Amino acid sequence: MKELICPHCKTPFSVDDADYALLLSQVKNREFHDEVHRRVEELHAQWKSEQQVASLQTAGRYQQELNRRDQALQQKQSEVQQLQERLRTIDQVKSAQMQTALLEKDSEISQLKAQAQLALSQAQVRENGLKEKYESQLRLAQEQVAYYKDMKTRLSTKMVGETLEIHCSTLFNQLLRPMMPNAYFEKDNDATTGSKGDFIFRDTDQGQEYISIMFEMKNEMDVTATKHKNEDFFQKLDKDRREKHCEFAVLVSLLEPESELYNGGIVDVSYRYEKMYVIRPQFFIPLITLLVQTSKKSIEYQRQLAIAKSQSLDVTKFEEQLLDFKDKFGRNYRIASEKFQTAIREIDNSIQHLQKIKEALIGSENNLRLANDKAEALTIKRLTRGNPTMKELFKANTESEE
Repeated sequence: MKELICPHCKTPFSVDDADYALLLSQVKNREFHDEVHRRVEELHAQWKSEQQVASLQTAGRYQQELNRRDQALQQKQSEVQQLQERLRTIDQVKSAQMQTALLEKDSEISQLKAQAQLALSQAQVRENGLKEKYESQLRLAQEQVAYYKDMKTRLSTKMVGETLEIHCSTLFNQLLRPMMPNAYFEKDNDATTGSKGDFIFRDTDQGQEYISIMFEMKNEMDVTATKHKNEDFFQKLDKDRREKHCEFAVLVSLLEPESELYNGGIVDVSYRYEKMYVIRPQFFIPLITLLVQTSKKSIEYQRQLAIAKSQSLDVTKFEEQLLDFKDKFGRNYRIASEKFQTAIREIDNSIQHLQKIKEALIGSENNLRLANDKAEALTIKRLTRGNPTMKELFKANTESEE
């Protein structure tokens, strides 16, 4: 027998061993159930508290990281805007500089074209003036030709008593020497090459020789037994011209007096010998005048052509410099544009990387939310699922409490 004391009334009473064992078993089971229930609730409360703390810490770290990433993203966006503004400014400055340079070059081209047009107009005016002058001189020469034709008989008669060389020399000194005081008109006395002509005429303009003529004089009176023709002297005259470095060759001849060809005026025989003419004595002065004026006009044209070529060369060099400037400017602009595009691509890559980090953080937040939901959904039933012993204990505890 076992003696027990009532916990309420303090009255002792006796129970047999079987009842005592039953009571002891009931007390132990209830205390065990209470202890298990208390420990489960403590563990649940502790786990829930830890989960809340972990959630708060994770959310805080996520928010800090998100703020830091947002700040970094804003900074990158600000840098991108600054770079874009700088590139726009550079592009505007370069465009303005290029436009200014092009305007300046266009202005220079216009000025050069205006100068060239003015020079062309002036040359045209001078040409017209020279043309009028030459036409006037030609009319004068034609009048002289007419005069010499009228004097043909008297001149021929006059030359009977004097040589043709003296006559031509006298004409030159009387009519042309006053107009060309620096001209050279002398007898050809140089026979070192084995042959010589009669007279050589040369003249210069501004120190440059522009005309030279080798003259050969043939008088009918000089011929005795055999009659010669003018063409008999062409080869020798051409040889003398070349050896004395003269431009023109002129045969002043009284041979073949009945020839209509030679009596008609100035005869050009250049088809046989270069720059060779045959004239009668009365055409001596007119031919020199014509050749002088023609050669002067030619040298003037050469000077104008040299000036025009020089101006054209200057314009060509300017255009080459302008094209070179455009090429170099375009190359620098292309390089700057490529670097700008590279910077944009790098910024886009950084933005994409930040976006991925943001998406990862958002995914982490979703996982934390799901974990929290699972913690909230945690129950005794789910804890005892698959554990029959714990399930029976909780069931017994629940029934006991009820």
